[in-house]
Amino acid sequence: MSYATLQQLLDRYGERMLVQLTDRASPATGEIDAAVVDRALADTDAMIDGYLAGRYRLPLAQTPPLVADVAQAIAIYKLHRATAAEKIDADYQQALKTLREIAAGTVRLEVAGVEPAASGATGVRTTDRPRDLTPGNLKGFV
Repeated sequence: MSYATLQQLLDRYGERMLVQLTDRASPATGEIDAAVVDRALADTDAMIDGYLAGRYRLPLAQTPPLVADVAQAIAIYKLHRATAAEKIDADYQQALKTLREIAAGTVRLEVAGVEPAASGATGVRTTDRPRDLTPGNLKGFV
């Protein structure tokens, strides 16, 4: 299951941009090359899975809106063969930051199959020694 689809990219970025980025035929056909988009989406999914694998059971049963948004930003960036526009680059950098936050646990996704079991190194741990002064040996002083 892909985190983003061609239709979502069309809705967000428009057909004109996708034709410019994917029509690599000579001479140009003026059509969106679905194979190029599929490759970018597959690369995007692999990148996202790399970040999510430490926290969530993959594949995700459903795609959370945050992950879909991140996937679209990464996919459109990957479709660029040359330098991407400033907005596309900024969106890509923000998407990577969001993925790092998800991997660190700062941002949590509402999906099943959550985080790995705790190592036991978290929380408060106390150890105590035997008490020298107890109510039994303080009789008469208290």
